[in-house]
Amino acid sequence: MKVINLSEHHSVLQNFLREIRDVDIQKDRMRFRRNIERIGEVMAIELSKELNYQTTEVQTPLAKTTVETISDELVLATILRAGMPLHQGFLNIFDHAENAFLSAYRRVNAAGELEIVAEYMAAPAIDGKTLIVADPMLATGMSMEVGYLALLKHGKPKHTHLCCTIATPQSIDYMRQMLNDSDDITLWCAAIDPVLNEKKYIVPGLGDAGDLCYGTKIHLSDR
Repeated sequence: MKVINLSEHHSVLQNFLREIRDVDIQKDRMRFRRNIERIGEVMAIELSKELNYQTTEVQTPLAKTTVETISDELVLATILRAGMPLHQGFLNIFDHAENAFLSAYRRVNAAGELEIVAEYMAAPAIDGKTLIVADPMLATGMSMEVGYLALLKHGKPKHTHLCCTIATPQSIDYMRQMLNDSDDITLWCAAIDPVLNEKKYIVPGLGDAGDLCYGTKIHLSDR
């Protein structure tokens, strides 16, 4: 699995990362969502450099010319609900792509262990296509793994790009182990943070991306 950390090089992406981390700026949900979306747009443009292209003829008002256009069939997938703004950023760039949506959430099982539960999926066939999975926080890697394996029920992609805003060394190691360090998978990160806390949140991270995008949620255990 190839890992690309976009923070290794200076770009406007750093401005968007600063704002989504800032506890004061986070109070503006619309701005937070838009910054996540813009990170998706920047990442999509960088990712587009890794795709396959073909020569296409186009008629301008003055003459015919040729341009290089993406030849890969793209499927954009995300995990509800936190992944929606990042997914939208990719969709703004890859606006002709097919789309897939999955639901997944964390819970503590009877043994006191954290597990990921997937309940819903709507997806096209992905066999032979280029799959892009957007999930903003790669903390443990379990949500991304569950989502990716669920999508494989719809076929085997030609190449898979797993995309997140912030990852951890632990989650990267976990994904390498679970996916057998496959060479047809690329992991894209806007940043890699050093540790997870006892609640499996990324530190320094940014908090709960879903809550910051859409507001806090009620857990059944809170009722």
